[in-house]
Amino acid sequence: MWQPASERLQHLQTMLKTKLNVLTLRKDPLPTVIFHEPEAIELCSTTPHTKNRTHTGYKVTYLGKVTISGTHFLSGCTESAVVGLWDTKRTSVAHDDSITSSNAILEIRPFQVRLHHLDDRGEATVAMDTFQVARIAYCTADHNISPNVFAWIYRQINDDLTFQMDCHAVECESKLEAKKLAHSMMEAFKKTFHSMRSDGRIHKSGSSDEFSEEASTPDDG
Repeated sequence: MWQPASERLQHLQTMLKTKLNVLTLRKDPLPTVIFHEPEAIELCSTTPHTKNRTHTGYKVTYLGKVTISGTHFLSGCTESAVVGLWDTKRTSVAHDDSITSSNAILEIRPFQVRLHHLDDRGEATVAMDTFQVARIAYCTADHNISPNVFAWIYRQINDDLTFQMDCHAVECESKLEAKKLAHSMMEAFKKTFHSMRSDGRIHKSGSSDEFSEEASTPDDG
């Protein structure tokens, strides 16, 4: 049956209104949006990548080590060793521009100190030296050559069961960081001593003063 154009237009408008009403009534629930703090958002890359392992500690320049004599150490006992290591390092840097300023991370933990040697870019660890806190005889951040130097004397056990006393030294980025390392070492001494005493590895007749005499740091002032 033929309908005038006006009637066809009216019919079309009625159908559109009906469909719009149906669409309006059948609203789908909106998806739940969870907001995260910016620090908690991790962007995922489409290509796999390996994250470099980071270490807690202080970036330092490892000056090296030198064997010293003696078994009882007093204030100033590391000065001559540090001066020699300092001069040697400065000479090496002067002849080789590729040497980075901070080439290691010193990490002090209870029972163990870790020295992470970094690559040329100062990022990834290429080697690591470990030091047992119980074998550290002395440490100090008080040096005339530079207030940024932190040093410790370590009882190194050789393969033939003999031992030697090695003085290790690092240059920190500031005097404050050197003092913080000395404080952290003292805290590691205390925890190690109390643990060894509770385990019976140190006789109860030994006092904390005796332990501090062999493994001590000067007052920070």
